[in-house]
Amino acid sequence: MTGDARTIYDGHILKLELLEDKWEVIRHADAVAVLALNDAGEMLLVRQFRRAVNAHTLEAPAGLIDGEELPEAAARRELQEEAGLDGEVRLLTRFYASPGFCDELLYVFQATGLRESKLPHDEDEDIEVVWMAPQKVLDGMREGRIVGSASTLAAALYGVQSLNASGAAAHG
Repeated sequence: MTGDARTIYDGHILKLELLEDKWEVIRHADAVAVLALNDAGEMLLVRQFRRAVNAHTLEAPAGLIDGEELPEAAARRELQEEAGLDGEVRLLTRFYASPGFCDELLYVFQATGLRESKLPHDEDEDIEVVWMAPQKVLDGMREGRIVGSASTLAAALYGVQSLNASGAAAHG
């Protein structure tokens, strides 16, 4: 990065900087999201109220990476906190959530071998667990019936691709 950076705000999870007296940039903690599919091919989602958009969203389990925590550990922790499940996780992809103004890097993991393993959820979270076919998630987002997030979209796209690939292999 070149040029001057001036901090406008420095909060708990983000910092707002003004670069070269022109660009407002949010420095944000990195995060994880988890694609978990059950034996029926349904995708694990959590419904929760998001104050920033003043709406309930349907999202893949997700959350911030704490301090020096590895992304894989954060994915397992979020799955336990939000859905009471644990499993083996593997990285599917990572992407910048909104690189035009924010440096948050989002890691998307797939969880397999799901088993019960509950951690207490964050006190400010009121979460409902929902299982839904990935194609229904994509259809609902496209039709405007489901308000999701970039991580939900990425996870659902991968879920549909995985299920289609395994179905084609089984019938091939």
